[in-house]
Amino acid sequence: MLDFEVIKKKRIMKKKLLIIHPALAPYRIDQFNAISRMFDLEIVFIFGNVWNHKFNQSKLLSQLIFKVSFLMKGPRYKGRVFRFGMYRSIRKMKPDVVIGYEYSFSTQYLIFLKRLGLIHQKIGTTIDDSIEICNHVQSKTRYFARKQTVKHLDFLVVLSNEVSEFYQQTFHLDASKIIVSPILQNAERLRKDGDKLEEIANQYAQQYHLKGKKVLLFVGRFIPEKALPNFIATTRSLLSTSKDVILVLVGTGDEKQKIQDQITKNGLDQKVLLPGRFEGEELYAWYLCASGFVLPSTYEPFGAVVNEALIFGLPVFCSKYAGAAYLVTPDKGLLFDPQNVNDTTNGLLKFMPTIPAVKKIDIKSRPSLMPTAQDIFISEWNKITCE
Repeated sequence: MLDFEVIKKKRIMKKKLLIIHPALAPYRIDQFNAISRMFDLEIVFIFGNVWNHKFNQSKLLSQLIFKVSFLMKGPRYKGRVFRFGMYRSIRKMKPDVVIGYEYSFSTQYLIFLKRLGLIHQKIGTTIDDSIEICNHVQSKTRYFARKQTVKHLDFLVVLSNEVSEFYQQTFHLDASKIIVSPILQNAERLRKDGDKLEEIANQYAQQYHLKGKKVLLFVGRFIPEKALPNFIATTRSLLSTSKDVILVLVGTGDEKQKIQDQITKNGLDQKVLLPGRFEGEELYAWYLCASGFVLPSTYEPFGAVVNEALIFGLPVFCSKYAGAAYLVTPDKGLLFDPQNVNDTTNGLLKFMPTIPAVKKIDIKSRPSLMPTAQDIFISEWNKITCE
């Protein structure tokens, strides 16, 4: 959790920082705003929206406290893009540091400009890989891009200490060159309008008859990586025989029909609910009328929903493949292997007795399970100011 006021008080530099990023997602708002309290920040977005999520961008952008610009023109190749105007943006802002993303064309272009001597700034990139993805890189192209790119960068921004250690050991990078900055959100912002969240949550509880039930909540896209049809098939016995257990899948996506077919096939129409996709307060209210959270992904670079669930006091039944799995300590939930039937079923049998049925919906009785992290955040981001 990030405490903006503490970060503001401890700000010790105002170096100029330019970040090139794909598009704004709601779970990035607090991290970007926190960075802007430490640096003179500008972010250049190269897409108008997240490619697989149609977020309300005007609402999200209104919550940012720093300068934003867009570069939308340029060639596309197999899902990858190059945007014209990056060099112009660097010359205009004259930043001290420039950050690209992943091993993209944008990051390669920054390296190219620096090797030509056209820019002299420190350059880095953000890497959203989990430790699982680091160890089992998804393509030969990415494997070789990673190998060649890392040695030309001044620093990396990664999501966990595990990933930092991987780069230190595999590529012999010094810890001072790796910023550990997980995608954490501000609990106060998410929970600030408690009365309204409770009102919406009570409406959900009444509409879907959730009171007195143990509600296992999932939030996210209905895509193969989330492994929802498999999770339903694996847990169908527990769901059908436990009168007080309900699985709520909040979201939508390409696999919605496949999920619905699995529900119908196993006679779980009253046990697995698909209320749709939600944003903002309408989404956060779902956490208040749930008993626990589940993330059964077989591939998950981070999983910001784990952080959100913990912020709303929900224990998490979390895939070991999620980058955010390290947030789930034994007192906050349980890890499992969604690719192993026995591990999934046995894990869920252990997890369900630890969570309460939904009763009175009261946000004050659900304190956040996320510790503050502002001191670590400041220390990590101060690494790029070191000469």
